[in-house]
Amino acid sequence: MPRGVDAVRRIWSAAREQAGYLRRAVRGAGSERDQVLLVTKTVVAAMAAWTLARYLLPPAVSTFAPFTALVALQATVYRSVRDCLQYVVAMAAGATLASSLAAVAGIHGWTFALLTLIALCIGRIRRFGQQGIQVAIVGFFAFSSGQGQIDYIGHLVASVGIGVLCGLAAHLVLAPARHTHHWQQAVTDLYTTMAQRLDDLADTLEANDPDRDHLRQWRRDWRSLSAECERIQHSIETEIENGRMNPRRTISGSGEALPRAREALTVAERSMDHMRSMSRTLDYALDSGELGNLPAAFRPGFSAVLRAVATAMEEMGLAFPTEPNLLDAKIEEAAAELDRVQQQERTAPESPAAHALQGTLLTDAGRLLVDLRSGRQSLVRT
Repeated sequence: MPRGVDAVRRIWSAAREQAGYLRRAVRGAGSERDQVLLVTKTVVAAMAAWTLARYLLPPAVSTFAPFTALVALQATVYRSVRDCLQYVVAMAAGATLASSLAAVAGIHGWTFALLTLIALCIGRIRRFGQQGIQVAIVGFFAFSSGQGQIDYIGHLVASVGIGVLCGLAAHLVLAPARHTHHWQQAVTDLYTTMAQRLDDLADTLEANDPDRDHLRQWRRDWRSLSAECERIQHSIETEIENGRMNPRRTISGSGEALPRAREALTVAERSMDHMRSMSRTLDYALDSGELGNLPAAFRPGFSAVLRAVATAMEEMGLAFPTEPNLLDAKIEEAAAELDRVQQQERTAPESPAAHALQGTLLTDAGRLLVDLRSGRQSLVRT
């Protein structure tokens, strides 16, 4: 295929992807709309900062205004204020260092090297966060372009101030949206999917002719489900941060809902490990033929355990706090089913391979219930 045609196809594919992104942003609330609004606010704030600085300040410092506006517009108001403070302090440190060295030792190659060394050391202070490098950058401008003069530094401070005001003003005019209910529902959907997987495993265990390809597809899907869990966890952390300093009205109950959703995700991550292990064990048992050698009473009994655990999971994953006694009852019901199967397993004679298979499945189910009990206690305390 000619390179030109291939390049056109890649460009066309990228354009279609961006068009789809914009359609999703227009269609409804979500991360796409948040990003589009953030980009729009950033463009407006940077333009306003540059225009003001261009007319009020010398050209040598006007670029600092739109750059500071970029720093001031982060995904959350809290992060914007934090980064602005860090940047302003870093700027002050760099400008002070440059003016002091210029006044004491003059403008020379060795003083520039000394400025660089000291600025890099100061920038490593943890309080500066990601803005530590700005100590050196601002120091370079103040030392080289401004020759360490107080007038230049004063204009530099004014330019930074314009950028901060324009950036934070854009956040105040159109603050980031709140998505508490969205992420609560995402956790509920994750638990629903996990419960469906347990029901599917129960069906596979009971089937006379289990679908091996389907089971292997689940094993591959666990990786994407774990990645989805991590993505939701990161988004909830961001949403918790989004609640700080946000001028939008606080959603009722969001202070408890998001930490609870975060705890529920922690339980989900631990539970997935045991469910993945059960899927792997059943896959190996199908390959080796040991699944068909299990005692007749074990397969329906263990399937009942899985369905009871699935019911408890759905209750735990509800978007709104469930009745603790109801959740306890569902967990204890699953534990009782597990106890019955364990008693049968101890009394029924079977081959060593079948005994090992049952023991592995029962151990995973027991650990899953332990995590659900522990998670229930964490959710109550949240």
